[in-house]
Amino acid sequence: MAGDTTNTDLTRLSAADLADQLATGAITSVEATRAHLDRIAAVDGDLHAFLDVDADAVLATAADVDRRRAAGERLGALAGVPIAVKDNIATKGQVTTAGSRILEGWVPPYDATVVERLRAADLVILGKTNLDEFAMGSSTEHSAYGPTRNPWDLDRVPGGSGGGSAAAVAAYEAPFALGTDTGGSIRQPAALTGTVGVKPTYGGVSRYGALALASSLDQIGPAARTVLDAALLHDVIGGHDPRDATSIVGEWPSFADAARSGREDGAVDGLRIGVPREITEGSGFEAGVLERFNESIELLTQRGAVVVPIDTPHFEYAVAAYYLIMPAEASSNLARYDSVRYGLRVEAGGNVERVMAATRAQGFGDEAKRRILLGTYALSTGYYDAYYGSAQKVRTLVQRDFGDALGKVDVLAAPTSPTVAFRIGERTDDPTSMYVADITTIPANLAGVPGISVPAGLSDGLPVGMQFMAGVREDARLYTVAAALEGALEATWGGPFHAQAPELRADAAAAGHLSTEQQTEASA
Repeated sequence: MAGDTTNTDLTRLSAADLADQLATGAITSVEATRAHLDRIAAVDGDLHAFLDVDADAVLATAADVDRRRAAGERLGALAGVPIAVKDNIATKGQVTTAGSRILEGWVPPYDATVVERLRAADLVILGKTNLDEFAMGSSTEHSAYGPTRNPWDLDRVPGGSGGGSAAAVAAYEAPFALGTDTGGSIRQPAALTGTVGVKPTYGGVSRYGALALASSLDQIGPAARTVLDAALLHDVIGGHDPRDATSIVGEWPSFADAARSGREDGAVDGLRIGVPREITEGSGFEAGVLERFNESIELLTQRGAVVVPIDTPHFEYAVAAYYLIMPAEASSNLARYDSVRYGLRVEAGGNVERVMAATRAQGFGDEAKRRILLGTYALSTGYYDAYYGSAQKVRTLVQRDFGDALGKVDVLAAPTSPTVAFRIGERTDDPTSMYVADITTIPANLAGVPGISVPAGLSDGLPVGMQFMAGVREDARLYTVAAALEGALEATWGGPFHAQAPELRADAAAAGHLSTEQQTEASA
């Protein structure tokens, strides 16, 4: 190695620190990449965060970055840093399955815009991460290739749909990752795994090359262990893309600068934080979650922020509206998987209709079929206005709630998830209980506003997430307030949050899945 840092040390470094060491020549990209590949080999048998890793190709990319750096080429600020990519984002020459059998083995002939930007910035793509099929889920249990497990407790879910990206980051398999967020699929896994997750303003990051679930809701964004790392990644992937008709035209501020400013004295002095009364007065939130939320708010008020109670009367209807709008759009988007153009084809004999029916019946999992049926019904003749049309009206009311609230405050705050991570299998037979896991994240998707989740502490030994939301194009403000809270909490913890996570050990992989309690006993 170029320095004295061990492989384990390298995987513990933030993306920002890795970038600094790479730039100074203290380490090479091959060393950093190999360390993360070794970590994946050591622990992913238990986690199942990754669906595809081509180690030889990954190391070849890292070696090319090292060669060009040695030759004096001008490289990106994050050049040589490894990254993971959710498997519903197209990667040229590498399988992209969206966690579904219907796309098993499919290799896209093109890169998503965000992947193009990663490559242009000289990042090293480690592999593709697991997800609920076509991002339909809140637990990553609905992947056709098996569930992902939570690094904090291997008997529990990592959230979803982007549980693979969140678990990979939390388990030090990657310093950061890309995810997609349709109703909370970046932020909710971040809360359950003790990581940072960001849903940018709708249109702030190109969706070109993201396999569509619900086109008016989907958004690509960062998953990381620190607010600064998320901001650095956002700076790389953000900005206008003419290939995405919903992409916002115009310049964006440096999100990394906004995150750094959050660590300065007075960063949140006078900041008005809106707390919806529905959170403080409602039910359904675990006591430990509310305790960490209130403690986080108190820390910010001690630093000069002002708390303002806010009414958001239509947020309680957001979940119901979402589960009509999202399935309706999914029903339309997933119609393209028809056995004719690409993907799985089941030969059923007879005509194309039989082949199509057999392919979709075999290729889609139960949750995907459930949502396709819901959406098709909501769009059908005689029911369109009663269901889909009414849901869109509720969406407008949710948008108005945000407009009214953000006219009075700078950001809104809420727990990211009403509960900590639940056990694998606990909710699979009760879809409604699974759906309400996104009760506080869905409103931001309906309104198109940005949201960020940061770790707020532990409840019963499991991570709790704190969410901030701001107005359209106010993403930078979120990075500032999130970094301010992150810094305040680190002062109380005596270090970064992820340092509190239980270690995934080689003997755990050999002995089977260990719960949090078992890991505590084993380390005593």
